[in-house]
Amino acid sequence: MLRPECEKCFGLCCVALPFSNSADFAFNKQAGVPCSNLQQDFRCRIHSGLKEKGFKGCTAFECFGAGQKVSQITFHGVDWHEDAETARNMFAVFPKMIMLHELLWYLQMSMLRTASKPIYNEIYQAFDEIEQLTQLSSDSMMNLDLQLQHAKLNDLFLRTSELVWQEAQRQDMKLSRKKRKNYRSADLMGKKMSGADLVGANFRGAYLIAADLRNADLRAADFIGADLRDADLRGADLTGSIFLTQAQLNAAKGDAATKLPSELDRPHHWQQKVIIKRG
Repeated sequence: MLRPECEKCFGLCCVALPFSNSADFAFNKQAGVPCSNLQQDFRCRIHSGLKEKGFKGCTAFECFGAGQKVSQITFHGVDWHEDAETARNMFAVFPKMIMLHELLWYLQMSMLRTASKPIYNEIYQAFDEIEQLTQLSSDSMMNLDLQLQHAKLNDLFLRTSELVWQEAQRQDMKLSRKKRKNYRSADLMGKKMSGADLVGANFRGAYLIAADLRNADLRAADFIGADLRDADLRGADLTGSIFLTQAQLNAAKGDAATKLPSELDRPHHWQQKVIIKRG
């Protein structure tokens, strides 16, 4: 449900969302205007060579399954080609659905953690409430205050993160004597942290753009809202990390030695060979 099924979508991400000429995109595109690389069958003309052709941002994008929800549920399988008014509504609803599905992802990841057992019922109830919002009509969806929804869940995410850290401390006596490292909203762009002990670190909203995290120990770290664009995760251990998304991984660099949480996939564009440096 929370993974994209592009064959059930109508290329919404290639039409509804805007992008600007930058390191991530080769040209400007306005919201609601189809990308020139989008074909009539809703497939991308340059999908196999997106990075090489200047569309690195496309390889990192993740809709959390919002595309097929909008296409098949909210608009009952009617595609945006068929009616201009339908198209406008679909393009307006799609970003809101992405945000709701991202919240569902965080809640689902919370429910899957054994550490969250003390607050499982609260998480489950919150998941059910957000799922009901995703079933609203397009008109009702337009009026949603998504900032309010996120604010209501923030405390729940914080408590989940703290429970995950406490579980890590119980499982490792060395951690029981350590204070959790707090990098919340920190500017860590290009920071050299290769091989660092960052178990349980709080990276909520941190800027980790191009940070060197090679071989870092990032178990049980909290990555909610962190910017991992071009962060070097080669050889890093991310097992047990919390609130990490596929989009964050897709935007980072990694290799076959990077250890990932079981619920996430190794990006296909990552370097697959392990490079062994010899002194």
